[in-house]
Amino acid sequence: MKRNIEQRYAIKFCVKLKKSATETFSSLTEAYGDATLLRNMVFKWHRAFKEGRENVENEPRSGKPISSTNDQNVKVVRALMAKDRRLSVRMIAEQTGLDKNAIHRILTDDLRMRKICAKLVPKHLSVEQKAIRLKICQDLLGRLEIEPNFLDKVITGDESWMYEYDPETKQQSEEWHTKNSPRSKKARMSRSKVKTMIIVFFDSRGIVHKNLYLQD
Repeated sequence: MKRNIEQRYAIKFCVKLKKSATETFSSLTEAYGDATLLRNMVFKWHRAFKEGRENVENEPRSGKPISSTNDQNVKVVRALMAKDRRLSVRMIAEQTGLDKNAIHRILTDDLRMRKICAKLVPKHLSVEQKAIRLKICQDLLGRLEIEPNFLDKVITGDESWMYEYDPETKQQSEEWHTKNSPRSKKARMSRSKVKTMIIVFFDSRGIVHKNLYLQD
């Protein structure tokens, strides 16, 4: 909690400096790393301070947290999950006033959900890119039927910028999912500082030539 309050003061300071919510989140991530508040919480506090809020503490609530897991509370938690599956139990408690144990029971017992990490994939392809790849594969299969050793004669190559990056941690990518809901996917994201061009040519037996060029 102490670290959260510290970051709220930092958000308030960034608002005073006229920094945007995105710039504020970037600065916090650079300073606190994996301990940074979630993006939606940073944006929430940034908006609150921008609208004139001064207090960095949570608003006091009357009475004890609600511990019931009745249908209405289940409905409230389900609605929050529909909007943002990355909400933590603590964040849901702050928004609803429900007891953390009750929230956990609702998520795991009533909604049959558990937290899993997003599956990392190289990149997201557009519909057009997928269609082009399918056409190429079909052409290659047709050529192989005519000439089985065709691929042994092929040399192909590609080039790509290799970046230094700060990847999202597994914990940061966790979402609540039911047993049958599809696992999320994410593209590799990076905060670029240094990059190197790598050019590689290879055939069916492996790499035949490669070059590295550091960005000036």
